[in-house]
Order: sequence, then C-alpha cells, then structure tokens
Amino acid sequence: MTAPTLETERLRLRPYQASDLAPFLAMWQQPQFYQYLGGQPLPEPDVWLRLLRSAGLWPMCGFGYWAVEEKASGEFIGAVGFGDFRRAITPALGHWPEAGWVLAPHTHGRGYAAEAMHAALAWGDAQFADPRTVCLIEVVNAPSLRLAAKLGYREYARTELGSTPVVLLERFAPR
Repeated sequence: MTAPTLETERLRLRPYQASDLAPFLAMWQQPQFYQYLGGQPLPEPDVWLRLLRSAGLWPMCGFGYWAVEEKASGEFIGAVGFGDFRRAITPALGHWPEAGWVLAPHTHGRGYAAEAMHAALAWGDAQFADPRTVCLIEVVNAPSLRLAAKLGYREYARTELGSTPVVLLERFAPR
C-alpha cells in the first residue's frame, strides 16, 4: 500500500518522492525546524532514512506519513501523518497510530499544519478500526501543544523520550 493523495483547499498530501529529499534536508538545517525534533540538524543520510521510513510505514502498517505540498507553488513544505515507531517509553504508546506533523518554518502561522492534520485525521477516522490515536510532543513545544488541543487531543501522561520531557496525548475519533 502507498499513501493515498488527499487534497485540501491549499494543500496536497501525497506519497513521498525522491525529489523531496533536497527541500526536506534544507528544513533539517534550520534551527526553527529542528528545535523540538532532537535539537540538532540532520545530515543528508539521516534525512533520507526518515523519508524512507515514512514511506515504508504504508506497506507495513496501512498508514504512514504524507509529503505536504503547497498547491499554489507545488513546493514540498513538510510532512504529516501517523507512525508506529515502537518508542521505548513508559507508558508505552501501544499499537495506536501516533499522529505527527512537521512543516517548514516559512509556512508557520498560516494554518497549514491544522489544515493538513484535519485531512489526515479525517482519513484516519474513516480507516482505523480503533478510534484512538496518540501523539507525543515536547513539553516546551507550545505551538504544537496548542494545535494538538485544537485537533481534539488531550493529555493523558507525561514521560521522557531519552532525556527530553514529553507530553502524551490521545484523541478519539467522533463516532
């Protein structure tokens, strides 16, 4: 299975392409982008592995991440979707799809993350047998915590990912 293409008013959520590497690598060199993603820029081989991992979720799990493209410009501006990363944390995230979003800093404040995630969640709500999805956000990432709340996620625990304090959130699809 590959990612289906979803469209919103301003965005296209589509399967990854090899040509997404260059713009994704450029994002990973910007401190505003990686500040809540481990706090370090990533070299090209690591960004390539992230693209491959995201694309590989689809045939393995039946869900994954979409490349987010701005319709007006055709520009790759980030990624949204669901993962199963088998994180070594307590409490465990379990088998529930883990929602996530990362967008290029120059797009922040335009509502793109909310627009893309509403489309991804609508897709998930229709596809997943279990209505629960989860997400993990650094305690200090106020913008993502605000977006998660707008999307219907509620905190259920706090823990650490490595040595980074994180909030665990859950959302139940409307039934």
